[in-house]
Amino acid sequence: MKYKFLVLSAMMIIALSGCASDINLPQPQKNGGMSLMEALSKRKSTREFNSEKRLTDQQLADLLWAACGLNREDKLTIPTALNKQEVSIYVIVPEGAYIYDAKSNALNVVNAKDIRELAGKQEFAQKALLNIAIVSDKEKMPNDLYAGTSAGAVMQNIYLWCAANEVGTVTRGSFDEDALADALRLNENQRIILVQTVGY
Repeated sequence: MKYKFLVLSAMMIIALSGCASDINLPQPQKNGGMSLMEALSKRKSTREFNSEKRLTDQQLADLLWAACGLNREDKLTIPTALNKQEVSIYVIVPEGAYIYDAKSNALNVVNAKDIRELAGKQEFAQKALLNIAIVSDKEKMPNDLYAGTSAGAVMQNIYLWCAANEVGTVTRGSFDEDALADALRLNENQRIILVQTVGY
């Protein structure tokens, strides 16, 4: 009996150690890089991604800051009407799904399962190592036009960062919104506007 208890305890420890947990990101590097004009000239969409090569933690921190981070006290790298900051970004990776917390520069777990199959209807999106869901909160911004404009700004920031760092990306509207929203634990006021695949 004691042996069975020890085996079960060991199995539980192993299982728990494999669970997704919150991630503290390195500080984003805000200096240097490609010029804006060169990044614009290289901006493009790609639909082929390496299913083994990941972005480094530093690259991920830089990407998320560029997408929708804080560049001044309580101000984002994107414009939002009346500074409502209604947009959130969710990171979908094999280990699970996370919401980006710009203030603490961290990724907080929302789902510890691999939900990549819900990130898009295209096979490349389901196998990619990184998808970013751009989500708007109607409680903060009920106007769909303004919400879409904010989401578009996030999308373009991601495109420009990817172009400047020779990383591939494509934004998509083809996904099961209800299933993905459920997997991301969104509330009734939140809506997924776009999903963007990123990788090599």
